[in-house]
Amino acid sequence: MPSPGASFFEVITEATNYFVENGFDSVERLEFWIKAIRDAAQRTMTPNYVLEQELNKTLTAAYRAQIERGGILRQHSGVSRFALQKVAPKLRLELDRRIMASAALIKLNRQQTIEDTLRRFSGWATSIPAGGTDVAKRREIKDDIRKPLASLPFKTRRVLIDQGHKFTANLNNILAEEAGAIALIWHSHWREAGYHYRPDHKKRDMRVYLIRDSWAQKDGFVKANDNGYYDQITSVGEEVSCRCYAQYLYSLRSLPTNMLTGKGKTELVRVRIAA
Repeated sequence: MPSPGASFFEVITEATNYFVENGFDSVERLEFWIKAIRDAAQRTMTPNYVLEQELNKTLTAAYRAQIERGGILRQHSGVSRFALQKVAPKLRLELDRRIMASAALIKLNRQQTIEDTLRRFSGWATSIPAGGTDVAKRREIKDDIRKPLASLPFKTRRVLIDQGHKFTANLNNILAEEAGAIALIWHSHWREAGYHYRPDHKKRDMRVYLIRDSWAQKDGFVKANDNGYYDQITSVGEEVSCRCYAQYLYSLRSLPTNMLTGKGKTELVRVRIAA
């Protein structure tokens, strides 16, 4: 019988010892231990409000660096700080949206972790015959049951990092749409030592993708090359742990020649002469 306030490890130890010594003797006893483990797991976890504070702090810091201090403009050559400030209210809404979505994801991961722990325990406990067993390796059993909860801090940190990348990617996407980007260059971190890049993302590195329905396309100045349109592939930061980023292009002169139509080439010459 676990004492009130017993740690998760203590409860797992007692529960394991009980079934090693007694086996699966009743559904009621199994349910008792499942509830005890669930309660102990919830006591052990970092409180939700602490995680939400950390999440708010992480994403707000990213917003300030990108928007308030103008870091985002490094990926939007030609876009002025004044133009950025005009879009700022919309970007602020993205911050609020991302905080809410990330908090929901972290909460869901915590719930799934507890359920995974209980499934492991229940699966093992119900396999022990009534009367118990003399061959059970208690330390290995406890370690296996505790594995999901032990990995939760790492998973939570990974969610925070991944949501930060997704947030930054969405800020860039909103600014690009509002400022009239016509294409983008995909950048992958595949050269970075230890980075587990996706092979298809490596292939996209430095490729230029046309943004569909841009002003340049509507005016008949551009056409898709073999790379196609950006909306035909997953976007930067969309897939789990993707750290790729985009450099947005706003002028005809920044595009590869094979992306310009005849009309676009004529317009480019006209602009150069006028300049």
